[in-house]
Amino acid sequence: MQEQIQLSQKERMLLSDDKKQEDLCVAKYKNYSGQAEDPLLKKLFTTISSEEQHHYDMIDQMLQGKQPDMAEPKQSEQSYQAPPSKQQEASKTPQSNFQGAMGNTGDKMLCNDLLATEKFVSGTYDTGIFEAANPTVRQTLQHIQRDEQRHGEELFNYMHSHGMYEVQ
Repeated sequence: MQEQIQLSQKERMLLSDDKKQEDLCVAKYKNYSGQAEDPLLKKLFTTISSEEQHHYDMIDQMLQGKQPDMAEPKQSEQSYQAPPSKQQEASKTPQSNFQGAMGNTGDKMLCNDLLATEKFVSGTYDTGIFEAANPTVRQTLQHIQRDEQRHGEELFNYMHSHGMYEVQ
């Protein structure tokens, strides 16, 4: 039988806030997947949406006093792969096609919004991690925060490789 976890009032409040943020992330990624023009970006958004749903489910489980299922969701064999660098892309793709990807302002706006969202969400987990008295809550939030930081990195890498984010 699975051991029930006890939450303090503060942990319950923080987890409730985190659950709302994860719900928003799921909705944004699903919505933006339908709006993105680049098939690679659609795949990235769909993959991250699934991971955000898993975060939501883990938080919901803790709020119900259950041990969270930390096992990563099974991804399809068609899961997202990091895009090639600008140099790799330019060497094998005609310049006109590459310019089209760089010029897609709609996809750039979606990526910028999601990158800002990931930065915010990752920051909210800091508070929960530092404020959690329950080791299960703390470890779960650390796990989720690492995923959120990876999501931000994947968005950054996509943007950078498609000329949407220039490092200064």
